[in-house]
Amino acid sequence: MSRALAVSVVEAIIRELVHECTMRGASPPIDLIHLKMCTETPPATYSPSIDTIKMQVYFDMNYKTRREFLKGISWMLGTRLNQVSREITDSRVKSKEQLDALYRKIITYILLGSGMGSPSDASSVQEATVALQSIFPSSERGAFMILPKRDKEQQLSELMMTVTGIRLFNKASKKEQETNFSELMPPALAEALSATGDAIEVELSASQSLAWNYTALLEKYRGSWPEEYDVSPVQLTQALYNVRQSETFLRVLLADSHLCVKRIEILQKDISSQMYLLKTSVQPKTPMLTAKVFPLLKDLSKLWSELQDEAELLNILNNIALRLQFFRTSPDNIFPKHPLGKLLEGIEVKTDKQRMDEHIGEYIDPSQMKEHEWLHPESADMLIDLPLQYNGFCGYTLVNNDGLILPGNPYIGVLKYKEKLYVFISKEAAIKFAYNADHFIELVTEKAKSSPELIHLLKLHQTPSYVQAGKKPLLVSKSESWTQTDLHVMATNIVKSYEWNEWELRRSAIKLADLRTTVTHSTQTHLSHMRRENDTQTWLPKQVGCQTKRDGQTGVPKPQIFLAGLRGCRGGKMEKVNLTRSINE
Repeated sequence: MSRALAVSVVEAIIRELVHECTMRGASPPIDLIHLKMCTETPPATYSPSIDTIKMQVYFDMNYKTRREFLKGISWMLGTRLNQVSREITDSRVKSKEQLDALYRKIITYILLGSGMGSPSDASSVQEATVALQSIFPSSERGAFMILPKRDKEQQLSELMMTVTGIRLFNKASKKEQETNFSELMPPALAEALSATGDAIEVELSASQSLAWNYTALLEKYRGSWPEEYDVSPVQLTQALYNVRQSETFLRVLLADSHLCVKRIEILQKDISSQMYLLKTSVQPKTPMLTAKVFPLLKDLSKLWSELQDEAELLNILNNIALRLQFFRTSPDNIFPKHPLGKLLEGIEVKTDKQRMDEHIGEYIDPSQMKEHEWLHPESADMLIDLPLQYNGFCGYTLVNNDGLILPGNPYIGVLKYKEKLYVFISKEAAIKFAYNADHFIELVTEKAKSSPELIHLLKLHQTPSYVQAGKKPLLVSKSESWTQTDLHVMATNIVKSYEWNEWELRRSAIKLADLRTTVTHSTQTHLSHMRRENDTQTWLPKQVGCQTKRDGQTGVPKPQIFLAGLRGCRGGKMEKVNLTRSINE
């Protein structure tokens, strides 16, 4: 595909996206403006501005807040586990081989959720199997299969946490001394700590060094740029914007990584405390109370899971920092024929701290400038949460020094103008900016129109869809509109009791007149006399039983009577003989 065709395709996509955003009542994102500027820049010459815009787009698309990162990590783990969980809960086993396969799937689910080994590692599978057999023997597989699906999922989650806690406790119990967390540390965490370490600080130091070098060159040859240099001051200024943007992003990543390290230290202390509670609860040669031990094992598993999330977050931050260096402008691209070190010979390169130290003692006295409001932070901690305008850079220097950006010194004084805070590189710059603030603010906006990377670098606004580059707008917004005419503008008033028939009206009038002379009578009969409603509340019978202390019984002899002389004796006398045995026998 030719470049002209590719650019036309990208522009068509941008127009369609802007149109959809407008139709939905949303402002076009800043990334669309960056893409628009990339398509309009000719590729014949190297442009650091394009690299800066690519860096900004990459960072906006990949960086999130800490909460969003952790939520995404949890979602990814849940996605991996859901597939295995679905296979377990939806299976219909009919033979012993299928039950064995189901048991192996449960072990795979536990290993994936715990992060302690791979399902392909024989030793990890054996450890997980032994731990699972202790709380979920094979004989209980049939009872598990008849559970509802929701109960199966809950039991799987509990089995995973309990088995993970058992394995952690077993590893910690192999030594008589306290747990060595370097051995229990998740592999991802050990890799992240070793990889991250000083990697972000090294990249930050490289960006700062380039920024100081480019600033020194721009200050040295301001107004008299050497013709033998194969780079223009505009390109060098764009390169300065590039490394300053890289520095800003790396500072954000470094702050997040420090927060991760602090959180990891807290989690390790919590795991140590949890291990101590487990060791005191589980004594050798004594029965284990599952009601007391299992909750401790689950809590240990949760701490372990949080530790793994922090490890994954560290890896993500490290990867973003490493990828940012591909967008950072290299001195070899700016000065292909002249080494940067040779160009800096005889030039004093000042760091940001050295520039701030040059103005130590300069202080804006609010009593001498009562027409403006000035803030004076007493410590560096007060500056962390201050929303400084222009991302903390000096707006006066940007306007008066041909686009040069330098960090402001808040200890000189922070100008509060129209609910926004501004910092400056010197007292003189602060005073001049304060006396004509609207003019300088407008000039900074004009600078951003010619250098779109400043929109993001200086944080001028979040929705720059209205910014125009000269007379040509960056994005043309279109929208569809329509109108609808109401059928009945006036409210309807329909009287439903209206009657057009005169005779019907006469009939209604006679009925109403007759009602004036009528009287309501009531008659009481014998059936209705003294009648009233009666309610009766009864108590339901209850069963009463009595139990005696012991049961007793007696045996009564069976009565037996023999009549003698009934047969064989004529005229003989019949005698009655009592053959019943005595009770006392």
